[in-house]
Amino acid sequence: MNSIFKFAFVAGLTFLVAAEVAYGQAQTYGTNDPGIRQRMQNQERRIDQGVQSGELTPKEAGKLEAEQARIKQAESRMKSDGTLTGQERNRLHTMQDRSSDRIYRQKHDRQKVNTR
Repeated sequence: MNSIFKFAFVAGLTFLVAAEVAYGQAQTYGTNDPGIRQRMQNQERRIDQGVQSGELTPKEAGKLEAEQARIKQAESRMKSDGTLTGQERNRLHTMQDRSSDRIYRQKHDRQKVNTR
């Protein structure tokens, strides 16, 4: 009787671990897009560099950071169903393209901050 209990316990535990692994994979399936994530990091780094060099005013940097936050929120909403469709991916790339253009324009306008 004791061995039957042990077998049932081990089998149940194995089932729970397998279910947890399957659930974890289902949550991330189709949502792992390192290109999007890397591009967001690059744009945030560009903003930080612009602030440090004085190419971006605090107001400009704030607006650009807010735009990055909106893109992250949009990405989270798109991924909420567990998949990121090609159309959603294209929309994120378009949003990032526009943001990249704004970062460039703000860094290269004539507004400067004295960093000395």
